[in-house]
Amino acid sequence: MNTNTSILVIYTGGTIGMINDEKTNSLVPFNFEHLYSHIPVLRRYPFQIDFHSFDPIIDSSDMSPDFLVELAHIIEDNYESYDGFVVLHGTDTMAYTASVLSFMLDNLNKPVVFTGSQLPLGMLRTDGRENFIAAVEIAAAQKDDVPLVPEVCVYFENHLFRGNRTIKFNSKNFNAFLSGNYPPLATVGIDVKYNDNLITKPNFKKLKVSYSLDNNIAILKLYPGISQQAVNTILQIKGLKGVILETFGSGNAPSAEWFLQELETAINQGIIIFNVTQCKEGSVDSGKYKAGLLLKNIGVISGYDITTESAIAKMMYLFGKNFDIETVKKMLSEPLRGEMTVTEK
Repeated sequence: MNTNTSILVIYTGGTIGMINDEKTNSLVPFNFEHLYSHIPVLRRYPFQIDFHSFDPIIDSSDMSPDFLVELAHIIEDNYESYDGFVVLHGTDTMAYTASVLSFMLDNLNKPVVFTGSQLPLGMLRTDGRENFIAAVEIAAAQKDDVPLVPEVCVYFENHLFRGNRTIKFNSKNFNAFLSGNYPPLATVGIDVKYNDNLITKPNFKKLKVSYSLDNNIAILKLYPGISQQAVNTILQIKGLKGVILETFGSGNAPSAEWFLQELETAINQGIIIFNVTQCKEGSVDSGKYKAGLLLKNIGVISGYDITTESAIAKMMYLFGKNFDIETVKKMLSEPLRGEMTVTEK
């Protein structure tokens, strides 16, 4: 490792940053200035580790566009001073934040590694210690002075995933995250094995950050027996610009005339509807079944194998750019940050 390497650790909040206060016997936020006393092995790394803590720290359930903008500002303001970044974040919305950051940070040529834990750092059996150590090592990893993983990632329980491909699927076990449609960028065992062919290559262009996010979007999750009133209520939200339609299987939905008419009316009013499968693995294939083809014929946009988290992030980012509607539709249909694989012709 390069001895001149420096890493900035950004603590936003979450379980990983909590320790037990012996006086009150309750969990309190950890002071990361004392990190080396809790994880002394970090002193053995031949690079500099600095810390920045949100003030106040937040529960990840309170993640908002303002929080995302603040995090992006911290990275941009420190981008030239550090070789990589580790973001400590609550697990519940980590996949959402990592997805949005992947779009906000254009021409990213340095690692931004998200990690956290299921048990607080101050507990004996915590998974936070190993997650933190590995995330720091990955953020610092270079070859010929070029970062090995110059993209937004999530590291958890021995796996490094592309950030905008992840979902949290387990609230009880240490292997809390899944990337159902894209293999790990790296696996950690005795050695760190990087899957170089899967990792985005640096373009060495200047970082550009998009700070405008438009959250005039909604999710319409389909279920058997969904009523017209429920569908209509969501599609009539004031100011609505886009809807993530969570469909069955390979992108299927009810073929009832009222349902298709509700969607078509919304599309004709300028609302973009983005078809995303409810499955954890697999892709929307609009031409596979009649039910999916009906959606395609009225103008619903295929999300292929994108996650709901990433679909939300992508819409917020694109609507924030104030593109015309046809440009947004086109960009939703193609990968911008490796967030989806287009399989249909």
